[in-house]
Amino acid sequence: MLIHLLPLLAAALFLGTAALIKYKPVSLPQTAARLAEASALGALLIAVLSLGMLIIHGAGTSPLLGMAGVGLSARVDVVSMTMLLLVTFIGWIVVRYARTYLDGEAGQINFTIWLLATLAAVVLLVQSGNILQFVGAWIATSLCLHKLLLFYPARVAAQRAAHKKFVTARAGDAALILATALLIAAYGTTEISEMLAAAQDGDGGGLASAAAALLALAAVLKSAQFPTHGWLTEVMEAPTPVSALLHAGVVNGGGFLLIRFADVVLLSPLVLAVLVGIGGFTALFGGVVMLTQPTVKVSLAWSTVSQMGFMILQCGLALFPLALLHIVAHSLYKAHAFLSAGGAVERVAASRKPGPVAVPDLGAVARAFAMAIAIYGVIYMGSGALVGFGSKSPQAVALGAILIFGVAYLLAQGLADAAPRALTRRTALMSVIATLAYIGLQRGAEWLTVGALPPAPIAGPLEWALILLALFSFGAVALAQSTLPLWSHHPAAQGLRVHLTNGFYINAIEDRLLRGWSRTTTNSGAKP
Repeated sequence: MLIHLLPLLAAALFLGTAALIKYKPVSLPQTAARLAEASALGALLIAVLSLGMLIIHGAGTSPLLGMAGVGLSARVDVVSMTMLLLVTFIGWIVVRYARTYLDGEAGQINFTIWLLATLAAVVLLVQSGNILQFVGAWIATSLCLHKLLLFYPARVAAQRAAHKKFVTARAGDAALILATALLIAAYGTTEISEMLAAAQDGDGGGLASAAAALLALAAVLKSAQFPTHGWLTEVMEAPTPVSALLHAGVVNGGGFLLIRFADVVLLSPLVLAVLVGIGGFTALFGGVVMLTQPTVKVSLAWSTVSQMGFMILQCGLALFPLALLHIVAHSLYKAHAFLSAGGAVERVAASRKPGPVAVPDLGAVARAFAMAIAIYGVIYMGSGALVGFGSKSPQAVALGAILIFGVAYLLAQGLADAAPRALTRRTALMSVIATLAYIGLQRGAEWLTVGALPPAPIAGPLEWALILLALFSFGAVALAQSTLPLWSHHPAAQGLRVHLTNGFYINAIEDRLLRGWSRTTTNSGAKP
């Protein structure tokens, strides 16, 4: 139906405003910023109307331009509308913030133009109905973001980070283009809905399996997975609005790619296993390194690396509804974290000296893990009695158990020797709330995406092996973190902290390699 084209108006609004500012031209930066803010608010309203259209008229795909799947189209379903609402909401917040943050900067007008262009590309990406539009929007998003990363082109650190991002992105683009060619050859169409329908029936053969591997590679490169994560931790030279947009939006592109082509990815259990391995290791690695960072923004960047790893892990476990929920929750949290980072530093500096450190002994840690497992078990059994145990896959249960390790760490602080009883009661209450929230949100995400995303497959020997490996790895790290005060004073631990602070020097190795590939050393990455 033509009404399904409504979401395309959001991208048209962003692009039209960018063209108006550039070619009319708008001479006052604040005027350009206010026009951008109005267009972002308009795009958000279009997203809300599009959600209402989905509720009333149901899912569908409508072409606007071109024939045989070549041109623009809009795919309207739960996944695309969720992402459209998320992108336009965060875009509106970032545009509003940038108007004040960049007030007085010489390049504010150009920044506004490229910010609008980036948002337009992301909006086109999340609602793509054909794979050619998807690829075009994917590449355009990266190129527009490159301009924002070089807002201060004279900064050597900005050049190095942008160049590293550019090289990684082009490798991801090549993987996605090859995957697209294989998918078109396997299914004889460019329409994503037709590809997914055929993949659900098990069609595609070796071409589709090879395409799934290339899609996974593109997602890994887009979402800054180990060892190609360095660019994401080094783009702090860009203005804070760019960091918020990147970490809360654009970096999610890899997860969205896997979610959108979930039926194709499910054709290759080996690809899923590789995603579990890469995502799980990146989540652990990024989370541990994050704890050693001395600055707020770099710590948040490593947090994003870890969270993206966890999202890739969810996709590898075929928990695509949960991965979509993770994108939404992480984006909202991380946008707020970056935009409020300055105020957080001021509040910490103004706070009173903290009291004595509560050190949990091994007994407290053991009790904390036992309590966390008991809380999860009781709540899970209760929810299973209400909605049925059959609707809960082993993968989802295992993921909940992994999250419970974080609850155990929280409880360990409340059970420590110097912890007041009020803290103990509060941590116990928060543990119950966190467990209830996880199970409730998981059920809600699965219910909302029925028919739009495939359920997790039946766990076989490979899936069980991956589940046990993930449980052991995350459990060991949670135990080490819970007992940190007991062993962190050891000289060996101090040396390990130095290496962790530097991310085991993976970025340095990548810098040396890329310097060899670059044709210049003084202006590396200044141009795409």
